[in-house]
Amino acid sequence: MTVIEIIKLGRQYLNTWPELPELGRYFADYNAVQSCRFVCKYFPALALFTFVMQLFFSSGLPSGQGSINLALAALPQALVYGLFLLSMPVQALVISGVKADKRLPPSLDSWYKEGIEKAKKNQQNHYEKYNSGQTVSGAEAIQKLVVIKPRYIDLAKLLKLTFDTSVK
Repeated sequence: MTVIEIIKLGRQYLNTWPELPELGRYFADYNAVQSCRFVCKYFPALALFTFVMQLFFSSGLPSGQGSINLALAALPQALVYGLFLLSMPVQALVISGVKADKRLPPSLDSWYKEGIEKAKKNQQNHYEKYNSGQTVSGAEAIQKLVVIKPRYIDLAKLLKLTFDTSVK
């Protein structure tokens, strides 16, 4: 996989995980996903704020002795701080993409397969009870999740499908 594909997979992984705090008790990944979401949301603004404040205080304007030359002298340092903070969301997406592409450990693998079976049974019961066309698309979604060697992205999709259907 290329770096761009890993970043896209990381973005998909972060968007797929359900935002339910009770999942934090069962999955350590929930806390990592929440942290990555926070970094991706707030760090670009923090990088810009840091860049501007670095230039502002280095220029001498707050003390009344400001000059453009002092601000230009601080420009390389401000760029380094800003670029470092801007790289944090990219790093979070790469780490999430790599994690999403990993196979599940044996304990989660068996739990995942049990979850697929339960989702199939619930889908059949729901279809028999309501007989609506919407459940057919749910059955197709469950069928897409049946894989031989599931990855963390598959687990996130199963959790999203399970919690989206249980809420409705």
